[in-house]
Amino acid sequence: MSMTRFIRWYGANPLHLLALICAFAVAGYAALRLFAQQPIGVAVWLVGAAVAHDLILFPLYAIADRSARSVLRRRAGNLGTLPWINYLRVPTVLSGLLLIAWFPLILGLVPGFEGATALSPDGYLGRWLAITAVLYGGAAVAFALALRRARRIGGG
Repeated sequence: MSMTRFIRWYGANPLHLLALICAFAVAGYAALRLFAQQPIGVAVWLVGAAVAHDLILFPLYAIADRSARSVLRRRAGNLGTLPWINYLRVPTVLSGLLLIAWFPLILGLVPGFEGATALSPDGYLGRWLAITAVLYGGAAVAFALALRRARRIGGG
């Protein structure tokens, strides 16, 4: 089978398929090892994560996304066909994932953290806010560059 025929059939480069197979192999190995040690805990975690995502998180971020598009669509003006919403979605998702992963420390809900780790829990809120600001700032710069490029191409 020729390379172009494979790409047309598969839809991507063969290296993509190889990377995907390797990623699934590593994930499967990790899942088997974890499931062998704590099958009930893993099952509860998977079901809980699915329920929490589908019943709580998905409706929240779907409403937030629709609200942002509704409000900003009126103010978008002459942005044309540039997918501006993605420049808002990406930093929001990354900041949200960091918040979900580190919320006990960000909100100061871990009373024995300093005694157990000899690290101060004080800086987590400031660091998360700084990372969030950098993410949104980077998205704003990337959007400005994309907008400039689109206007230059469209304008002449």
